[in-house]
Amino acid sequence: MLEVVVVGGDACGASAASSAKRALRDGAHVVVLERQQWTSYAACGIPYWMAGHVDGPEALVARSPQEHRDNGLDVRTGWEATEIDPQGRTVTAVELATGSEHELPFDHLVLATGATPIRPDLPGIDLPGVHGVQTLDDGLAILDSLADGVRRAAVVGAGYIGIEMAEALCQRGLTTTVVDLAPAPMSTLDPDMGALIAKAMAGMGIAYHGGAPVQALEAGQDGRVARVVTAEGSHDADVVILGLGVRPNAALAQAAGLPIGQRGGIRTDERMQVLGHERIWAGGDCVEVRDRVTGRDLHVALGTHANKHGRVIGTNIAGGDLVFPGVVGTAVSKLCELEVARVGLRESEARDLGFDVVAPRITASTRAHYFPGAGPIHVKVIAERGSGRMLGCQIVGQAGSGKRIDIAAAAIWNGMTVEEVTSMDLAYAPPFSPVWDPVQIAARKATGLV
Repeated sequence: MLEVVVVGGDACGASAASSAKRALRDGAHVVVLERQQWTSYAACGIPYWMAGHVDGPEALVARSPQEHRDNGLDVRTGWEATEIDPQGRTVTAVELATGSEHELPFDHLVLATGATPIRPDLPGIDLPGVHGVQTLDDGLAILDSLADGVRRAAVVGAGYIGIEMAEALCQRGLTTTVVDLAPAPMSTLDPDMGALIAKAMAGMGIAYHGGAPVQALEAGQDGRVARVVTAEGSHDADVVILGLGVRPNAALAQAAGLPIGQRGGIRTDERMQVLGHERIWAGGDCVEVRDRVTGRDLHVALGTHANKHGRVIGTNIAGGDLVFPGVVGTAVSKLCELEVARVGLRESEARDLGFDVVAPRITASTRAHYFPGAGPIHVKVIAERGSGRMLGCQIVGQAGSGKRIDIAAAAIWNGMTVEEVTSMDLAYAPPFSPVWDPVQIAARKATGLV
């Protein structure tokens, strides 16, 4: 019987374990080590739980530890892997409740250790009332803080988690301030598109202070956080949310001598096997992945990729030959009624990488202009001059805007030109789109420039 040890019980780890067990059945003993009490949960749903749109935390759990056990997995919650011996093929783990140490042999090892939130070394960073947004336990801690009658909130960081948490806090009736290093929110967009988000935030009553690095968090008389101090002034806050992004949690792999990339993630081949280490696999937020647009290795922490990695790993452990073909950087989010999406390269990023690009931006309507509920949508397309290849796309607009990014994602995935995008056979009816879809309008404009 094969001994399979999986470190991490969330998206990638649980998917890999389940896929391997389904294929191998009684031919494998699959152990899943998870330091938390939760498995297979949707961290991306935490901001919507905080806003009250969904119940939690149980509603965010796709499959509980007991449900995994009922499916034949040996899930051990409250266990933390502390050491890997690649040559001896063992994992050392500690039961956190008792401190007991165990050595587990493996025929296959899966590293799905996720990512670690960026938590800068600032004065006051560990004050009560300062919270990250990574786990369901983080969500419970935030709700405890919000239950204390707080009136003012500050969010440090204006990426996806930052703006989603700003929305949640605003909808709970808190006076909300967002501070960030970048002059405009969402640095994964070009500044001209980010400026549209800043304008919308102001209209919602959310204050945005860009270009203002945080210097300290200060406590009030009760010992809890009371102010966020930046280079340009201070902002009162009864609760502070950190939304500064994440880094690969690859310390365990690095200590074992496994290869680590320039962006801090574990390096694997396209089958998700760790380079140079047969029968050791890694996936999810702890690895680097190939960017299909440029060929670079990137760190992209998304549950969509993690679940795909897990399926690839589990299938290959069972003797299959699946590959993970890379990413194009597709992402979508929302801020109240505003939807935000992006894929591929930003204009500035493309130029820095040596591409000669055009980057037209258009404003259109989400539906036929005469249909009730039509709203503005702004689309920016980045295309390579000469070849016409679409390299990137950004969308900011009202309801019905965000998922249009999938048109551009499919085009970029397949190396299509803007002329080909203009000619795509997309669905049309007045409740859904103008006759020319806004992405095609932007692509058509680019065709006249390339």
